[in-house]
Amino acid sequence: MRAATTAARRRDGAAQSLSGRRNRIRFAWAYAFIFPQLLFFLVFTIYPIIMSYVYAFFDWSGFGPLSNFVGLENLARLMQDDQFWNAFRNSLVFIFSKTVILMPTTLLMALILNQAFFRGKVVYRTLYFLPVVTTTSIVGIIMKFIFGNENALFNETLLSLGILKEPVPWLGQAGTAMLVLILVGSWKFFGMMMVYWLAGLQSLPGDIYEAATVDGAGYWQTLRSITLPLLLPVGTVILLLTVVNSMHVFDLVKTLTNGGPYFATETVDLYIYNYAFSASGFPQIGYASAAGIVFGLTIFLLTAALGGLVKLSRDGQSAREAASAKGGI
Repeated sequence: MRAATTAARRRDGAAQSLSGRRNRIRFAWAYAFIFPQLLFFLVFTIYPIIMSYVYAFFDWSGFGPLSNFVGLENLARLMQDDQFWNAFRNSLVFIFSKTVILMPTTLLMALILNQAFFRGKVVYRTLYFLPVVTTTSIVGIIMKFIFGNENALFNETLLSLGILKEPVPWLGQAGTAMLVLILVGSWKFFGMMMVYWLAGLQSLPGDIYEAATVDGAGYWQTLRSITLPLLLPVGTVILLLTVVNSMHVFDLVKTLTNGGPYFATETVDLYIYNYAFSASGFPQIGYASAAGIVFGLTIFLLTAALGGLVKLSRDGQSAREAASAKGGI
């Protein structure tokens, strides 16, 4: 009896040892495949972020050793630079305007395409999503040909229709250049936000709508009392994604307006690029790094605030569901 028990324990130990060895092999292969991506992430993401904080304390052009330590001088100079605050203001105007335009319009289009009776939904979704997969720099170049001069396509079309009496320099005036930039940026991201809203709409429970129909609720009453409240957590996530996407507009600004006219559309990322990789002067990597740190901290604070809003909306939704379930019981 004792011999049988000992043999069984040995078999169990051998099986556990074999299982442990197999798990270690699987983990080893997993880490082997992860390691190249991790290495690239450390070298091309983490290391530049850390070094940007180091460069911000030096007057460094990118050539030679880090020898000219200036402390907070770059930051002090940045705070007194009117051009930086102009770029900062332009970035905020772009973020706010693009968000205000996209949030209601994409929701409206998603509501329309989500209707069962609407035909050709797949075609419309594809058409609206095509700009998303198009390279932003290519979009900027094409739009520059459309709006760029008095003989461009947009002016010619409006003149032929009698809407304009004389050509308008859309990219040659501060107000119209920013307007074109905002509209093109909104059009570029429209399809993505619409897909987000559609995913949120299609995730809503159907039994609630069936109960509302039985109770005699109409479309507008259902939309106001059921759809929009249930979409609130999804809407806050979409708001966060829209704001984060709007913060990085370098490729569109660079190809469409290049910050002009007279810095009217220059954003912070283009401002940083001009100082870090200036073709007209000596590169100022230290100063550009200080500007990048300030803008990065601003993005972090804004994202953290929106993340808190997302958490509050989810907590509120959970509390409402719990209260509803308790009331039903």
